Formats: sequence, structure tokens, C-alpha cells
Amino acid sequence: MSLKYLHTMVRVSDLEASLDFYCDKLGLKEMGRYDSEEGRFTLVFLAAPGDEAAQIELTHNWDPESLGEGRNFGHLAYSVENIYELCQSLMDNGVTISRPPRDGRMAFVRSPDNVSVELLQAGQPLDPAEPWKSMPNTGIW
Repeated sequence: MSLKYLHTMVRVSDLEASLDFYCDKLGLKEMGRYDSEEGRFTLVFLAAPGDEAAQIELTHNWDPESLGEGRNFGHLAYSVENIYELCQSLMDNGVTISRPPRDGRMAFVRSPDNVSVELLQAGQPLDPAEPWKSMPNTGIW
């Protein structure tokens, strides 16, 4: 038996807010979109530049629904070139860093629908630096 990873599906309540987070702030790019009038939903496929085979499928059901905390999902994880620069950019754009990269290696943020996103420094951890090394956790991650 042969398996190949295709994508992870995440339900979102506000498609535009989610695209702003995942694309404009986190840096993913839209790979494709499908609208179903009959099913009353939109699917948007996203991927990290250069890693298009590993995708997220954002599923937006047009009729309002409560998604809850989504903690049973776990988290998405991305390797990043410079965790400090990305976390600063995210903060500058209004994203709360739930678990700061105190160790120069790992951080967590949450999407508008409270999906945890783990950011991992590519290669070796960066040297611990302020303001990150003394920044407390905020909320849950």
C-alpha cells in the first residue's frame, strides 16, 4: 500500500479574515479555489511558496455555524527561515504570539478561527534574544 499526503482541511468561519491571516500575514499562497452553489461552500487551497505539494484546504460553509475552539484538531506546522523576523512581522500585523520563540526555535500563533499554527526555525535554533526570551505566553496555543 502506498500513501501520499494531500492536504489538511480546516473549517473557517470568515474566509476573508482567514485568507488575510494565512496569506497576507503568514505568507502562504492560494493554489486553487472551488465554489459550490449547490453545497453552499467554498474550498481554498493554500501552500507555502516552494512547497506546493503540502497544502491546507480552507473550507468555508456559507451558512453560519459555530466552530468552537478547534483544539481537537491539534496544529499546523511550518518551517520558517527566520522565526524572529516572521514573529515580528506577525505582531506588527496584529497577530498575537501565543507562545513566543524564547528558545529561538519554536513559536505558536492562532488563526482567526483559533487553529494553532506552530512555527519552527529551519536548521539550528537562533540564539535566544530579546524581546522574545523574556516574553510570556499569551492565551492558549
